[in-house]
Amino acid sequence: VADSAEVENADIEQEAAVLAASPPAVPMSVTVSAPGIESTQNDVAVIDYSNSAYGYVMVQYTAATSSRLKVQVANNTTYTYNLTPGHWTAFPLSDGSGSYQVTVYQNVVDSKYAAVLGASFYASLHNEFEPFLHSNQYVNYDAAPNTVAMAAYLTGGITDTLGKVEAIYDYVVQNLSYDDEKAATVQSGYLPDLDHILEIKKGICFDYASMMTAMLRSQEVPCKLVVGYAGNIYHAWISIWTEENGWVDGAIFFDGHAWKRMDPTFVSSAEDRQEILDFVENGNYRVK
Repeated sequence: VADSAEVENADIEQEAAVLAASPPAVPMSVTVSAPGIESTQNDVAVIDYSNSAYGYVMVQYTAATSSRLKVQVANNTTYTYNLTPGHWTAFPLSDGSGSYQVTVYQNVVDSKYAAVLGASFYASLHNEFEPFLHSNQYVNYDAAPNTVAMAAYLTGGITDTLGKVEAIYDYVVQNLSYDDEKAATVQSGYLPDLDHILEIKKGICFDYASMMTAMLRSQEVPCKLVVGYAGNIYHAWISIWTEENGWVDGAIFFDGHAWKRMDPTFVSSAEDRQEILDFVENGNYRVK
């Protein structure tokens, strides 16, 4: 069992995330699983790192509890996530290959948390795309078959990456409306339910970003999601990888007012987008 520690109770803008960087080959399957080949467990939780080569670790809190739970994934950076008891949850290994420490925490009083289980392992990723193709807590398309089916329909017959990006972007911004009531009442720890959003056709910016990222990943387009605040203005962007251009940062971005897509030629880069530069320099965001 890991040592006791305090874990900061992150707000939604801190929990929603940059999913960090890099390239090479796409796997045939992007469904997450916890086969139990390599795992650490006790009487309250399980940490399964059997698929660390695919860029993720899975965690389940198995005991009954009404306490708040957190998971920290630490490599070069430490990322903190919420955890719901009784369910397997995938968390990305966003820093790529290297040594990781994953720790499960349970709230004991106020903002203090005690570590209840820890696991250390070395992840040797098959390729650097892995964390940006799979489902995880923020982009959970494994639990969204209708969203995946819609992505397949929208991109049917389209083979180039930029064409897929355009088709998915156009669908989301033309069919989803902004949910003002939800934005005013959303609670810390909120996670998008993609099929529900697809059905009701409205959501907050986190929902837009998660849906676009999920649709692109389900079509084997490596995709990173960034959401957060620059001052009091909400910002988000989605970066994608193409064979021709490598990573295109901010291929789709939200400037605080509307979702926008870069010029279809993608000649623009992050260096050309002042709003992106300002957000990176001044924004309140967290890397996941």
